[in-house]
Amino acid sequence: MSGDDRAALPGAAAMRAYTSAFVTRLTERNRLPLDYSVASLRLVDLVVDGLRRDRPRRDQVDGILLGLGAYTGEVIVRRAGGEWVDFDLAQQELFGQAVGVRMPDGRVWNPLGKVVNRFESGPEESVQRLYLLLHGRTVRRKAVCG
Repeated sequence: MSGDDRAALPGAAAMRAYTSAFVTRLTERNRLPLDYSVASLRLVDLVVDGLRRDRPRRDQVDGILLGLGAYTGEVIVRRAGGEWVDFDLAQQELFGQAVGVRMPDGRVWNPLGKVVNRFESGPEESVQRLYLLLHGRTVRRKAVCG
């Protein structure tokens, strides 16, 4: 992603408003139930998969990918206690983005990049799975008594 693409996004302080405007535009045209729920992240995965089907060039879909990444980040902020942060130069170089989400434990996540990875790599890069990893949760298995 070039610096010009990153510049199209606002800083961390304006991400909530940016995301809200994106969701309004997208849902007016497509009636997608983007309600900031954790379950709606599965819809983000499906929308990105739909974009991939026609094999567009990345620059043709960058705007919607950034919007879906912002939406994913806002779900993390609202549902998991994260906060939008402006990345420092080293983080920008590492993540290829100017903003991301910091969790209460200090870990930094890149939801914008995760959506781009889903577009470029496919289902193994799940946005919904990213959310499940935020808390370092492991899948609990029922004890087998025997």
